[in-house]
Amino acid sequence: MLDFTREDWIAEADIASLQTAMEADEISSVDLVKAYLKRIEKYDPRINSILELNPEALEIAKRLDQERREKGIRGPLHGIPILLKDNIDTNDRMHTSAGSITLAESIATRDSFVAEKLRSAGAVLLGKTNMTEWANFMSSTMWSGYSSRGGQVLNPYGPGELFVGGSSSGSGAAIAASFAAAAVGTETSGSIISPSCQHLLVGIKPTIGLISRSGIIPITISQDTAGPMARTVSDAAILLGAMTGKDEKDPATISDERSLRDYTPFLDADYLKQATIGIPRYDMKDLDEARLEIVEAAIRILREQGATIVDPVSLPCDGTEWRWDVLRCEFKKALNDYLGALPDEVPVHSLGEVVAYNERHSDKALKYGQDTLISSEETSGTLTEQAYLDAVEQNKTMAGEKGIDYALKEHKLDALLFLGAEYGADLAARAGYPSITVPGGFAETGVIEPGGYTSKGPQGITFVGKAFSEPTLIKIAYGFEQATKHRFPPRLKEDERT
Repeated sequence: MLDFTREDWIAEADIASLQTAMEADEISSVDLVKAYLKRIEKYDPRINSILELNPEALEIAKRLDQERREKGIRGPLHGIPILLKDNIDTNDRMHTSAGSITLAESIATRDSFVAEKLRSAGAVLLGKTNMTEWANFMSSTMWSGYSSRGGQVLNPYGPGELFVGGSSSGSGAAIAASFAAAAVGTETSGSIISPSCQHLLVGIKPTIGLISRSGIIPITISQDTAGPMARTVSDAAILLGAMTGKDEKDPATISDERSLRDYTPFLDADYLKQATIGIPRYDMKDLDEARLEIVEAAIRILREQGATIVDPVSLPCDGTEWRWDVLRCEFKKALNDYLGALPDEVPVHSLGEVVAYNERHSDKALKYGQDTLISSEETSGTLTEQAYLDAVEQNKTMAGEKGIDYALKEHKLDALLFLGAEYGADLAARAGYPSITVPGGFAETGVIEPGGYTSKGPQGITFVGKAFSEPTLIKIAYGFEQATKHRFPPRLKEDERT
């Protein structure tokens, strides 16, 4: 139950509690929007997670409140404010730029499939979150969470000190700080899982084909997906179900019938008693003491809850020298297709034009350079290079058949357990398989990682499964969450200028 006597009653409020309060006429959707806007104004200047707010949000909430009174609710997201990553098209007064100044004035001519589904579910699209520019496929030296349009996202658990995670960093920071009920991120490899881990959130990277990519500024054809980022497994499950469905503009969604519209029936904490979970130790050999203890504590708790643990588990793909040609080659083709369909008034319509624009505006656009963009522009854009074809086969064979699939079948596992966005998140991304991360604890100490980030701070426990195993992963994640309750809110401070 929500405690309306507290000034911060909106903080950490879950979707079910908000919906119950609205049904009881204790609050309205307008109240929710106003409460989140107040928190954003008060706290976001120190975090920089919100790129822009929807100027129509209050009016949308007002209409949804009226609809509730006259017709009832559409479902669990009716009147619930949701944030979207800035690479997801919305046909409204908000821009979609992937954090780049090249698209700072670009307004989509139609909703993305994801935005359309959320509107249909009754969600209030509250705003766009800042992100690593071009989903962190611009520069090999770019700091996570930085964009030329929005600046640097900071982690509310330690602004300026702690890592913000992959490119959905603004979504992660915003939901950690309770600037909306939940958010949508996107992932190619780790960009939902990583920021969710770094902000004590639940993040779901779905199977490729579960959620349409149409209307999302892309990196790849084979690995991109949108997914929910929330403070609880329940909220993530609600948001996931609202976004699935077939879309003729994304053939991957038509190839399988296993998507569901409601994942909440899988919130079953007792499932752990029959779950079998494998522990791949390959990626844990170099973990510092604090993070390794978080993994060991998670394993102990899963055993206490009745799960069968197979430890260790070896994968034939361990030690593989992974190629990155899939991203490098598919980015040019996918981005050219997206940019080529934009209105004439947008200044760029191809990757080559983006590179040239950045050079002309280097003082604003190229704080970290653009070597990754240039490298992708050097490809043919036709997806015919042998290096690309070899990389596609490597991902399918080594990450899938000789990786996740092999381990699950060989040891009769329901899922594999990894720490955060390490090895497992990349395997799942390459294979196109699902992963879900849940708060696993807070490392009080850490080491300096490549790139200058400290490993201390929030940590996630990530479960990976076979294609379309979201129901099983949600059961396992929910059971672990209910047994641990590692989530706690950051201590926010007001900006001195407000």
